[in-house]
Amino acid sequence: MTRILAVANQKGGVGKTTTVINLGASIAVHDKEVLVIDLDPQANATSGLGHDEAENFGIHNFISGEHSLKESTVKTEVEGLCLVRGARHLAGTEIELASQEEREFFLEQALSSSDLSGYDYVLIDCPPSLGLLTINALVAADGVILPVQSEYYALEGLSHLMETIRRIKAHWNKSLSVFGVVLTMYDKRLKLSREVEEEANEFLGKTLFRTRIPRNVRLSEAPSYGKPVILYDAFSRGAKSYMSLAREVMAR
Repeated sequence: MTRILAVANQKGGVGKTTTVINLGASIAVHDKEVLVIDLDPQANATSGLGHDEAENFGIHNFISGEHSLKESTVKTEVEGLCLVRGARHLAGTEIELASQEEREFFLEQALSSSDLSGYDYVLIDCPPSLGLLTINALVAADGVILPVQSEYYALEGLSHLMETIRRIKAHWNKSLSVFGVVLTMYDKRLKLSREVEEEANEFLGKTLFRTRIPRNVRLSEAPSYGKPVILYDAFSRGAKSYMSLAREVMAR
């Protein structure tokens, strides 16, 4: 059975796209088939996996039903990792969706009418907002991974997102659940990171992944080369942390 996971946080700069790219690549090297869907108009997951944004045959045309999943999918450098490319004009797609009936279900309908049997995991990179694109991702997913930056106010924003997930579960997707929360940009030398970790442990319990994603230069550099960190520097702390997170995700 294919596991569909949305990676979401309404706050920007928390490592959401970094998590999609590197978690997807790290799961794929464990002999799993992974599909990344770039639903963010910034299309950073697309460029971070070595592709240009889609003029055609990307996520917009897939959601609209103009092209099939197979037509919309491209391969990446990582064997077993495929991508449905994003594009900046997705921002216009969100405006178009606002006037449609059943506008929350466009992605869910597109995926449910597609053959996903070749994939073990589908990871959806959401925009840094709680707009219609993110709602579409949460309606289509069966679980949500929430990257949370190790900083003040992080858990305050997380509680707001949790409330949104509860509402979506109540109205549109009864099977939706929080699959896990991962602390990003973590530095155990900093008192702030340790305090956020302690608070997150108390607030989230087993929902919090054991793996911490560190601040890491290699992790920051890899997207500019269009590569997951595991291809850019497999022995870096960033690469090792995402391999650890991948093992946790697969174990759940």
